[in-house]
Amino acid sequence: MAAITALISRPFPLFTSAALLRLGMLLYGLWQDANSPLKYTDIDYLVFTDAARFTFSSSSSSSSPYERETYRYTPLLAWLLYPTTLPGPIFFSSGKVIFAAADLLAGYFIIQILRQHGSMSMARACRFASIWLLNPMVATISTRGSSEGLLGVLVTALLWAVLGRRVLLSGILLGMGVHFKIYPFIYAPAVVWWMDDAHMMSGTSTGTKEEGKRTEKKQGRVALDKSPATLGEKVMAFVTPARIQLTLVSLATFGLFNAAMYALYGMPFVTHTFLHHVTRIDHRHNFSPYNVLLYLASSSSLPSDQSATGSVGIESVAFLPQLLLSTILIPLVGAKKDLATTMMAQTFAFVAFNKVCTSQYFLWYMVFLPLYLPKSSLLKKPSLGVTSLVLWVLTQGLWLQQGYNLEFLGLSTFMPGLWLSSLAFFGVNSFILGVIIDDLGAVSHT
Repeated sequence: MAAITALISRPFPLFTSAALLRLGMLLYGLWQDANSPLKYTDIDYLVFTDAARFTFSSSSSSSSPYERETYRYTPLLAWLLYPTTLPGPIFFSSGKVIFAAADLLAGYFIIQILRQHGSMSMARACRFASIWLLNPMVATISTRGSSEGLLGVLVTALLWAVLGRRVLLSGILLGMGVHFKIYPFIYAPAVVWWMDDAHMMSGTSTGTKEEGKRTEKKQGRVALDKSPATLGEKVMAFVTPARIQLTLVSLATFGLFNAAMYALYGMPFVTHTFLHHVTRIDHRHNFSPYNVLLYLASSSSLPSDQSATGSVGIESVAFLPQLLLSTILIPLVGAKKDLATTMMAQTFAFVAFNKVCTSQYFLWYMVFLPLYLPKSSLLKKPSLGVTSLVLWVLTQGLWLQQGYNLEFLGLSTFMPGLWLSSLAFFGVNSFILGVIIDDLGAVSHT
């Protein structure tokens, strides 16, 4: 036990272990792909690499990644995977190496946040970062060829930049993240709400921690004395230079990337990268309670019935409760108290209430676990933490058993098995979300 603690308490052995873990999984994946009918490589990776080949193909007239059916991502991802178009299995697996390396870089940002803004020693920060770096689920998803590790880097870098009052960089990272994959837009309200004068000025002192604390207390008293009274004063107090800069830079970054991609690929870029997700019907590998409804909506007769009656499908309105929680209620309650935990709660709510919920999406909130757990009741109350983990794993396993019977054995398990297991998993996620929000409510303003 002491040896393991020593291993994960220093950066070099921690990152070396994390890299070796991923290298081992990459090598095992090559063996399984070559020797087993059940492939290790995720189907999404085949979509990514096919899109890269279409993009850089000299025989294709349009050279567009959207020639690959079901490619629903920014062309930047296909560009990034250019090495996979070169001949040989090593080059083909280079995209997985990029995704695995992104895991490690996200771990670096986690340690920086814990040390700089969590007042942790290097040893303790490394131990919490190991929850991400040595997590077999994280390593498996990345080495199978999922690109979610890239989002982990962008999101942790965004949080690091915001907490460090690097407004220009924060805007660039936010705009880039939303372009790369839509969901990071949920962080914009939390970041903007956090960027009040008290937070932006508290990091300007170059003196000691004691001097900084005295400065923050003085600023707090001044803020109370000058609290805006009228609605107009409140609006003017809200519109700060930092908030204006973040908004303009993030919108400009997002707009420039989109304009460039539209100029190159036209309307298919807009349709597949953005519009597709509004009306997306995807019931495969989907833990969401909407799973069965999406399956019914995917039948050939239903779309024509909807168009004839003018009704709106469930796939187009399912995001309403999801967005209410993740972009309005949670940021208002928690952003000024604890931005990292707020982003954790936002992401957890977004994934749990999403109409499509797959295992890859769990990485979106797992990257925040090392930042949330140090002050969480899940850690302070071990029985609560263990119970939550067991229930989360158990209900997920129940769904996977039903999904295996459906997709591999051809058994019709939609009702009641798959639906009930989806509801159970959603119930456990809602319970855990409640714990996170309770923890957030107990935090005093920072």
